[in-house]
Amino acid sequence: MAQNYIDSLLGEREKIIMVARQHWFILLSMILFEIILTLIFFVGTIFAALLAQAYLSLGWIIFIGFVLMLLPIASMVRDILIFTNHQFIITNRRVIQISGIINKSTTDSSLEKVNDVKMSQSVLGRMFNYGDIEIMTASELGVNLFRRIERPIRFKTAMLNAKESMDAGIYTHESRGDDIPSLIAGLDKLRQQGTLTEEEFQAKKAELLAKL
Repeated sequence: MAQNYIDSLLGEREKIIMVARQHWFILLSMILFEIILTLIFFVGTIFAALLAQAYLSLGWIIFIGFVLMLLPIASMVRDILIFTNHQFIITNRRVIQISGIINKSTTDSSLEKVNDVKMSQSVLGRMFNYGDIEIMTASELGVNLFRRIERPIRFKTAMLNAKESMDAGIYTHESRGDDIPSLIAGLDKLRQQGTLTEEEFQAKKAELLAKL
């Protein structure tokens, strides 16, 4: 269902380049207390069943313990759904931030309007591969901040590559025969700059030449 929602956001000839989420540290911080609380209720139920049989039937003890464990478990499931539905998507046209389980919220940053991209990583962020990505645009929103995103270097590189490809006109329109030489020249420029690998350049070049 989440993928269907993402697909519904895409425009004509818009393609997904990368999908990322926040680092698993975020999920762990959300559910750690609930895990501990569930274990406490579980152990407490076992001790209560062993020590209090004279005052309360075993069935009631298990039932009360089960009900108590359901509360943190339900909260944990909710937090997991919130985490898995919070996504950062790079397409060939824009960067999209999606959040919400049932009520969805989306924020777009057009690649055309991206002026600068800042990435910050703490010592732990470098060790565990997470960080903050700050996208500065010419839109009214101004700044779009992605906190503690996984693989921030790869995300930033993919976004900058997508922007350069858009600026070069590679993805923005259907290629006509008279456009293809200029598009190949644009691809070659990106290859020389290191934005595209030799394999990516050759594959895209072959795809364009096939349209002649």
